[in-house]
Amino acid sequence: MNWAGKSLCAAFALSLLVACGKPSVPTPVAPAPAAAESAKEPTADWPMFRGGPGLHGAAAGALPEKPELLWSFKTSGSVKSSAAIAGGRVFIGSDDGHLYALNLADGKKLWDFKTGGSVESSPLFLDGAVFAGSTDSFLYALDAASGKSLWKHETGDKILGAPNWVRSPKGDANWVVAGSYDFKLHCLDAKTGKTNWVYETGNYINGAPAVAAGKTVFGGCDALLHVLILADGKKLKEVEAGAYIAGSGALDKDQFFVGHYENEFLCVDLAAGKVLWKYSDRAFPYFSSPALTADRVVFGGRDKRLHCVARADGKPLWTFSTRGKVDSSPVICGDKVVFGSEDGRLYMVSLADGKELWSYEIGQGVNGSPAVADGRVIVGADDGVVYCFGKKANR
Repeated sequence: MNWAGKSLCAAFALSLLVACGKPSVPTPVAPAPAAAESAKEPTADWPMFRGGPGLHGAAAGALPEKPELLWSFKTSGSVKSSAAIAGGRVFIGSDDGHLYALNLADGKKLWDFKTGGSVESSPLFLDGAVFAGSTDSFLYALDAASGKSLWKHETGDKILGAPNWVRSPKGDANWVVAGSYDFKLHCLDAKTGKTNWVYETGNYINGAPAVAAGKTVFGGCDALLHVLILADGKKLKEVEAGAYIAGSGALDKDQFFVGHYENEFLCVDLAAGKVLWKYSDRAFPYFSSPALTADRVVFGGRDKRLHCVARADGKPLWTFSTRGKVDSSPVICGDKVVFGSEDGRLYMVSLADGKELWSYEIGQGVNGSPAVADGRVIVGADDGVVYCFGKKANR
């Protein structure tokens, strides 16, 4: 999630709750920017959750051997949102209800925008606009330069997962897709906020939808993987996952990688509509989103460990133990992996063998997922602070 693991999907099974069903009407405020070019993965920036539409969790460039704290910024609530980094700016949400824009160079606040609820959703930067959800049930579009509201769209319940995007079938517009606790995936025009289509599932959508090759794939608390055609929101297929899916998965070609609440991590063959392999270690759920390379998959677990498995067959390659659960989603940058733990530390380990290379003690839980761009790591923590690590100048 982003960090979405704190919300229990099991609530539906216990209460058989029905979504609010409020009408979804966009409230335009000002025109949005023009369409963007297609995203490439990875990029020098980190414009959205997990770095790009496929949610691969892989960053371009390299990290210093021993990162140093460059700056920090204090909010008034815990920070579970993962940052977007673009154009020398950092965009990140806080449980204090604000979306913040910070200067990447020094962490100074450029603007903030107040929503009606906490902002766990990780922002999406797209062609001069920033999109993020709130627990007040709205998806917001803001001007990235000024923080001015462009439009907002009301769903039937809170939005915890990050929005994603795709070019329209005609190539003349950008569309934004986001899941909600109203059981629905919403597809909106990025410029106007008007609805293109809505797809209803059987339970909460807690994570971010992954996008690739004209499809979107996401898991839900209905224990299904939903595969939709983005052009019209029609169901292509459903795949039984076996348990609630509270986090986000990574999509690459016809393979989807995701963990679930019943202690398994899956690789799903979407073309065949079946689970290709399963990884199961100790009896703890997986809420962390995976990071992908050509031959490895790395993800955190509530067993207090970071796991690395072979992409081809799910065979374990290494694990790294922390002192707290790992809901934070790891980022691979070159030969390094960076992630947080509820034990209050940010870690950097070797991708090759999982050996610790560096760590920084924040002191309170790091459940938010790091964002990596230009040799810097941005991460929020339960102490309400946004931290930036990298190499100091003239060193």
